[in-house]
Amino acid sequence: MHHPAPGLSESPFLLAARGEPVPHTPVWFMRQAGRSLPEYRAIREGVAMLDACMDPALVTEITLQPVRRYGVDAAIFFSDIVLPLKAVGVDLDIKPGVGPVVAQPVRTLEDVAAIPDLEPGHVPFITEAVGSLVSELGATPLIGFAGAPFTVASYLVEGGPSKDHALTKAMMFGAPDVWDALMRKIADISAAYLEVQVAAGASAVQLFDSWAGALTPADYRDLVMPHSARVLARAGGLGVPRIHFGVGTTNLLAMMGEAGADVVGVDWRTPLADALPLVGDRVVQGNLDPTLVFAPTDVMLARAAEVLDAGRAAKGHVFNLGHGVIPATDPDQLARLTDFVHEHSGRG
Repeated sequence: MHHPAPGLSESPFLLAARGEPVPHTPVWFMRQAGRSLPEYRAIREGVAMLDACMDPALVTEITLQPVRRYGVDAAIFFSDIVLPLKAVGVDLDIKPGVGPVVAQPVRTLEDVAAIPDLEPGHVPFITEAVGSLVSELGATPLIGFAGAPFTVASYLVEGGPSKDHALTKAMMFGAPDVWDALMRKIADISAAYLEVQVAAGASAVQLFDSWAGALTPADYRDLVMPHSARVLARAGGLGVPRIHFGVGTTNLLAMMGEAGADVVGVDWRTPLADALPLVGDRVVQGNLDPTLVFAPTDVMLARAAEVLDAGRAAKGHVFNLGHGVIPATDPDQLARLTDFVHEHSGRG
C-alpha cells in the first residue's frame, strides 16, 4: 500500500486545488518537462518518444527535471495522451515534427470493438514510474493525466493531427452509433489509465481535451461532455482533485466545469477575470500567454502579476501558462517566472 509523504496533502498545489488557503499561489507549467530543456534533449538523444514513455527510469528522470530546475509546486507525469492506446495494441507511432499517427484509422463499429479495454497489466511501466517518482518527489505532488475522449478520438479517426477535425465531425454527425461506441471505449481507457496512476501514488489528475475548442456548445454538451463526465466521475471516486483543460474553450468553460472538474484550466485567450463567472465555485488554473516568455522579462512579469491579481477573486488559483511550454522557450525565463509567482503571491 502506498503511504503519502509527510506534508504532501498540505502542499500549496493540493491546498489550492481543494480551494483552501495557501502560503503562496502554486505554479506548474503544462509541458514543463520536455523539449525546452537541454537536459531533456540530452537524455532523449536517439530514443523514440513512445519508447521513452515506456521506460520507467527515463520517465522518472524527465518528470523530475523541471521540478529540480524551477522549484515548481507540482510535477506532471511525462507521457503522451495516445500512450494508453499504444499499450492496448493500437498500431500508432509518434512521428517527430508531426505527432501521433495511427496506421488504420477508426471508421466502423468493428474497428471500435477491436480496441481492447485497458487493464493495469498493459501498463506495468506506468505503475513503476509513478511509484519511483512519488518516492523521489516527497512532499511535491505528482499530477497524473489522460487525454479526454474527443481529443483522443480525433487522432484515431483522422489518423493523425488535424486542423479542422472534419473526419471526426463527419463521424459524430453521420455515424452517431460508431461515435458513441468510440467515445465510450476511449472514456473507459482514459479512466482506467488515471486509476492506474492514482493507485500508484499520483495525487491529482488532469484531463486534457486539447481539441474541444473545435466544437459548438450544443455539440459539446450532447456528444462529448457525457463521455468526459464519465472519465471525471471515475476519477472523482479516487479522492484526488481533477483538473479539466481545453484550448480555445471560452464558449465551453462553464460546461467543462460542470463535467466534473474541481479545477478548470483556462487557456490564454480568455482573460482570467472573464473566466471566473463561467467556472462558478471552482478553482481556476492558468493562464499566462506562453509566448510572453519571449517578451522582455519585466513585461512577462507584469502580465503574470495581472493573472495573479485576477486569480485572487477565485475560489482558488493554480498559476500556469494558458497552454503548453513552447519548445523554443528559454528555461531561465520560466525560472524567473516561477520565482516571481512565489514572491508576488506570498506577500500580504
